[in-house]
Amino acid sequence: MRSTKTIIFAAASVLALSACGGSGGSGAGSRDFVRAVGSSTVYPFATAVAEQTAKAGGKSPVIESTGTGAGMKLFCAGVGAQHPDIENASRRIKKSEFEECQKNGVTEIVEIQVGIDGIAFAEGKNGPNMKLTPVDIYKALAANPFGKPNTAKTWKDVNPSLPAEPILVYGPPSTSGTRDALKELILEAGCKTDAATKALKDSDKDKYEATCHDIREDGPYVDAGENDNLIVQKISQNPKAIGIFGFSFLESNMGTIKGIPMSGIEPTYASISDFSYPGARPLYIYVKKQHLAPIKGLQAYVAEWAKSWGPDGALKAKGMVISPEDVRAKSADIVAKMTPLDPAVLK
Repeated sequence: MRSTKTIIFAAASVLALSACGGSGGSGAGSRDFVRAVGSSTVYPFATAVAEQTAKAGGKSPVIESTGTGAGMKLFCAGVGAQHPDIENASRRIKKSEFEECQKNGVTEIVEIQVGIDGIAFAEGKNGPNMKLTPVDIYKALAANPFGKPNTAKTWKDVNPSLPAEPILVYGPPSTSGTRDALKELILEAGCKTDAATKALKDSDKDKYEATCHDIREDGPYVDAGENDNLIVQKISQNPKAIGIFGFSFLESNMGTIKGIPMSGIEPTYASISDFSYPGARPLYIYVKKQHLAPIKGLQAYVAEWAKSWGPDGALKAKGMVISPEDVRAKSADIVAKMTPLDPAVLK
């Protein structure tokens, strides 16, 4: 009975797609182009793959930089030509987002790891040569570090070995996967250095997450929106400012900015590739399997990712850190079979 319902739903999904015209389409059938939303970090890579698709004779996909969180909402809103086909993500889909997708009829989601990136901390070329740790970042940016209101005004307030310069950090907004990764990889690492705070994870999870993840809103942290190039511009013009963005934006702007070591480890291709850099993270795309048949070019675009993510592919030239061979092989197999994600792995 259950499989019959699935077949009926899948058929209804295809009908819904064919009945809906997307923006820019003819309105008489399904969209004739691929639409992807999501991460600003993945955006330049998704755009590069779109260009490769167009060179191969396909219609160029439309890529929108909405941020991972906002993109997930768009992606999970439903099935049909008015909804995106792909979500670009600088973090893994959350269990709650997967459940929202299911609730709205997005029943088959294919997760593909396309590469690796790092949350880079950077300063202008004439900056003070900052050297930071996750604890420093946590004490500087958390709303209530170790449960107490943040009163730090300068970096010296955070760590006596740091300069007595005002804390000014340009970073991603709350809709960004880079912001989520900042919280989970850096802030939480600093937060957990305190035994009493770490113990909250078992005794009071909500309080633990608020204490470890909430970012201050009194000025030192500036939400720069989903525009990493703007952050690069801000810190290149202000030697006292620090920026947070994906590693590829650091690598492509080394003429005007420089990376800040985290726990003594420079943000480099090598340190991100082997995950020794504290801010290293996988990058993903999520494909709506129900759109594969009705959306012309979707299968070809996804296949183009697999052609582009190797050591000699187009994405390395764009600044992507290439995944290890075993990860690439697993991802290529998922692309070939379009294997849906098992939600048991999510949290």
